[in-house]
Amino acid sequence: MDFTRRAVLKAAIASFVTSISGQATARGGQGKKVIVIGAGIAGLAAAHTLRSLGAEVIVFEAESYIGGRIRTDHSMGAPFEYGAGWIHGPSRANPVKKLAMQVDAPTFITDDDSLELQNMQRQPVNEADYQWIDDQYEALLRKLEQQGRRWGDRSIYQVIQDVAPVLLNDPRAQWMLSAFIEFDLGAGIEEISAAHAFADDKYRGEDVILPKGYDGILTPLVEGLDIRLNTPVSRVFYGDEGVLVEGEHADYAVCTASLGVLKAGNILFDPPLPDAMRNAIEGIGFGTVTKIALKFERAFWDVHTQYFGIMTEPKGRWNYWINYRTFSEENILLGLSFGHYAPVADAMSKPAMTADALEVLRSVWGRAVERPSAVLATHWSQEPNFRGAYSYPQAGGTIAQYESFESPVAGRIFMAGEHTIFKYHSTTHGALMSGERAAKKIASL
Repeated sequence: MDFTRRAVLKAAIASFVTSISGQATARGGQGKKVIVIGAGIAGLAAAHTLRSLGAEVIVFEAESYIGGRIRTDHSMGAPFEYGAGWIHGPSRANPVKKLAMQVDAPTFITDDDSLELQNMQRQPVNEADYQWIDDQYEALLRKLEQQGRRWGDRSIYQVIQDVAPVLLNDPRAQWMLSAFIEFDLGAGIEEISAAHAFADDKYRGEDVILPKGYDGILTPLVEGLDIRLNTPVSRVFYGDEGVLVEGEHADYAVCTASLGVLKAGNILFDPPLPDAMRNAIEGIGFGTVTKIALKFERAFWDVHTQYFGIMTEPKGRWNYWINYRTFSEENILLGLSFGHYAPVADAMSKPAMTADALEVLRSVWGRAVERPSAVLATHWSQEPNFRGAYSYPQAGGTIAQYESFESPVAGRIFMAGEHTIFKYHSTTHGALMSGERAAKKIASL
């Protein structure tokens, strides 16, 4: 921070510093004022924890709603999750599962084995094909997980070229790589680090959805918070005297802005963030997955099958569909696009995306596919306050880049969000844990 800006910050918060000078050694949050940037689950967890410890907390949120990448639309009669859709590893140790239990939210296990896969000739694959896909996937995972250090800076695509090139030309394998790996990591196999793709930790248990809506779990975190919606943050000043954010001064700030926003430089930090943190912002990947929900007057599919897979070209184009009839009474199919096709789909208009998705469905069910009565879709990479869906370990990146976010900046700025916790990156529970981590560090000062 140059002398002039330092003087501005000093003048802006001089009276504030005087008022708290006798409280600097207070235990926990007592006597501390904290600004939280972002009302996603990381920001809400940080704010909730700090408030429970006695701190004064203000939350600035750029959007008109709370939740960030937890966003549920109930207009179709069953919840459409724009962002987070599953609780991954819903054991009792999972903090998001704990939230769901706290509000008595029902859960539903989406059975991965309930799958009907169509080949390029639009015929159901046979049992031998299913077994081949499973065997190839397990063999690839073993190589990626057991020989991680060997892969260095290479991407999963580059490693497959070396160890299993047949996978790059087989439609069955292309579907598997997209629907399993690119879905999980949120990017193309050409960009994902082979060394770090599966080096994170996971909670036990089969993944579940929340049939009543994911947004319900936020209720315990929101109560009593001062949340200022439609308040984007463009500048964060910080120094020995505290922080200044959008005209509001405080002791500390917790920044939970998405990695995409940080990459775009939408928030100016003054002084600039440390080199290690800026390198991490550049070196960690941030991808997208696109969803489209199509509601029909009648079901033309087997209502008892959980998933429909369709081998498509290009790779990742609406190749995985979720059947809502397994957990609701609504005739809804949820289509997903992955890898390099996801940002292509994100950039489509709603009519163009609908036509694109219907073309894939009609390649299997033909004239039985009527015009949908309702359509909802995501465009995460196009959203200015997010610029993507979730982080992934990028080829050439390191775990240390994630870890660089764990240390506060000048003892004033604390970073949180799913991109700041490698062990549980790209998950809601990881984001929640990072928010709690930042709050507890502030409380310990």
